[in-house]
Amino acid sequence: MYNAIIKKEKKIAVIGLGYVGLPIALEFAKHVPVIGFDIKPDRVEMMKKGVDPSEELEAKDFENKDITFTSDTEDLRDASFYIVAVPTPINEHNLPELTPVLKASETVGKVISKGDYVVFESTVYPGCTEEDCVPVIEEHSGIKYIQDFKVGYSPERINPGDKEHTLASIAKVSSGCDAESAENIAKVYELVIKAGVHRASSIKVAEAAKIIENTQRDVNIALMNELSMIFNKIGINTFEVLEAAGTKWNFLPFIPGLVGGHCIGVDPYYLLHKAKQLGYHAQIINSGRAINDGMGAHVTKETVKMMLGKNKVLNKAKVLVMGLTFKENVADIRNTRVVDILHELEDYKVDYDIVDPYANPKEVKEEYNIELNEIDGNYDAIILAVNHKEYAELNEEFFKSISADDGILVDIKGIFRDRIKSMTYWSL
Repeated sequence: MYNAIIKKEKKIAVIGLGYVGLPIALEFAKHVPVIGFDIKPDRVEMMKKGVDPSEELEAKDFENKDITFTSDTEDLRDASFYIVAVPTPINEHNLPELTPVLKASETVGKVISKGDYVVFESTVYPGCTEEDCVPVIEEHSGIKYIQDFKVGYSPERINPGDKEHTLASIAKVSSGCDAESAENIAKVYELVIKAGVHRASSIKVAEAAKIIENTQRDVNIALMNELSMIFNKIGINTFEVLEAAGTKWNFLPFIPGLVGGHCIGVDPYYLLHKAKQLGYHAQIINSGRAINDGMGAHVTKETVKMMLGKNKVLNKAKVLVMGLTFKENVADIRNTRVVDILHELEDYKVDYDIVDPYANPKEVKEEYNIELNEIDGNYDAIILAVNHKEYAELNEEFFKSISADDGILVDIKGIFRDRIKSMTYWSL
């Protein structure tokens, strides 16, 4: 397979052209022919014009690439090496929502031929690729796993908004269903991954490696969030404590904050689901998730307590929330936990404006039924929820200029803690 690809006798197809799939497709297209497939025709048309719907890539990234963008399933028949990079979210009950990856498996099953390869990059629990996805491919293709087609798993490691740790510069984990496929898959990825490819011993090992990357971060951030609640009761600033503790060489540099997005706030639930299937109750992971999912309510409660302390009437007050995306300097609003703050403010009957220089107003309305606003003024409290670079450049005079008397600044990640002198200030 590898030799046929580098000789351009066989094509690579990437299914799902979001923040993961599109960079992979374009990187491979520097070297070999690629078919980029997405189920949304409007997104495909944008990419044909050199526009990234996720707003991560620039027009120049599309130039001089051997790639065909399509939303027509029939075009996929020209490929022999399929990479599946579709989302794997959770539902309202925090259970894995496998519909996208199973639908992608069905699509592959309808076009795959004997001798073809399928590699999944979507984050799943250990066993999902072989136990859930492969049977769907077999059902719709009429051919047999391993005997007729090979499958592998190579988890994505793309970090949205990060211009330093790019696809090619991050080491890749890969795996296959047998020794031959494992080596072929690794060598194909080595065409584009300059940092090297780690060959996992099995598909399950590769799946597990991915899911614990974000579970480990989730648990560590939960510890910081719990510490911030303790230090808040003591009356000391968490970030000052972490700064002092960080002078020891082996202290881990995690900080408290809202934990959202499509990775850290989601992946642990996939592992919890698998553990429950196996009859094991994962105590630490569950506890970490509970703490992190409750941070929006914690921030809002502290804000309301400070407002009440200044004799502000809640149903006549107004709060400005700055930032809605799940992390700074990106347009991605998936699973943003800022909406928890907005819902809590609504429960307290507090009016609010929400602003964000990156979020797409149409997407925000469709996803959360929330209208983005312009900054007005006379706010009783300002919650700096996301540290966009535009906000980090502001100063106390700006915040005072849009605040009511006795205005409050809630700075979740503490970036203004040494710069606020006259306003009431609080951070995690």
